[in-house]
Amino acid sequence: MAKITIFSKNHCIQCKMTKKFLTENQADFEEINLDENPDKISYVKNLGFTAAPVIEAGDIAFSGFQPSRLKEII
Repeated sequence: MAKITIFSKNHCIQCKMTKKFLTENQADFEEINLDENPDKISYVKNLGFTAAPVIEAGDIAFSGFQPSRLKEII
C-alpha cells in the first residue's frame, strides 16, 4: 500500500470529508496544510491541480472528495 498524502486547506469542506473518510477507514495518511505550508502550493500545481484537497498515493493523484477512489488506495 502506497503512502497517502492529503494536501488540504483551512475551511475546506471536501478536505474535512476526505480526512474523516480516511480516519474512519483506519487509513494511515499524512496531511500537508497548504495554508500553513505555502511552499507546497507549486508542487500541487505541478501535479496539475488547482483545488484542494489533493490526494496522492504512489503514482495516483486526484482532487476532491471521491470516496470510490479513496477506497481504491486504502
